[in-house]
Amino acid sequence: MLVNDKNNDRRSFIILCVVCGVLQLALAPNVCIADGRANFALVLAACVAFGIGGGRGVVCGFAAGLFFDLATTGPIGLMALELTVFSFVAGSQERNRLSENPVVTFELFAAGALVVSLFYNLCMVIVGQASIVDALVFRTLPTTLLTCLAFLPFLYLLSRGMGSSPRLSRSSLGSSSYKGARRGAGHLRTKGL
Repeated sequence: MLVNDKNNDRRSFIILCVVCGVLQLALAPNVCIADGRANFALVLAACVAFGIGGGRGVVCGFAAGLFFDLATTGPIGLMALELTVFSFVAGSQERNRLSENPVVTFELFAAGALVVSLFYNLCMVIVGQASIVDALVFRTLPTTLLTCLAFLPFLYLLSRGMGSSPRLSRSSLGSSSYKGARRGAGHLRTKGL
């Protein structure tokens, strides 16, 4: 039997938000390659969009983007817009992509991180904070690489945590316990669950 523990879900969400917020403020400014830094707001938005999706994913993407905008010197609202759109696209099917296929989820995240970083840095060129070469070579590519590396531990932990819940289906039951239940044994052995 699957039990939906809302308090556990809320607690996990709050822990995820706090960890990503602390990493965005403490680690991201201090670890860089060229002028690129990891975007933990994008990591948070992706975890929620790929794990839950729907309206909650979009709201979380907006809030994470606004937090990023307030924590950096870029234009306020730009990353909020980008992460809102990213969360809408990534979570539009409202299914748990994290536990379905982590490799495909990582590929989707890497493509999304590249697009978000490219658009953000091109807007920095438009407002005059960077040159085109600086934006494309020294900011976009390192930011994408660092953000993808930052996403890997979250993907690993969330895909194992969400994918490990037992499912009551024919395939999850051991063959002997399914046969016993089918024959009318009167009880279901839980050893294989």
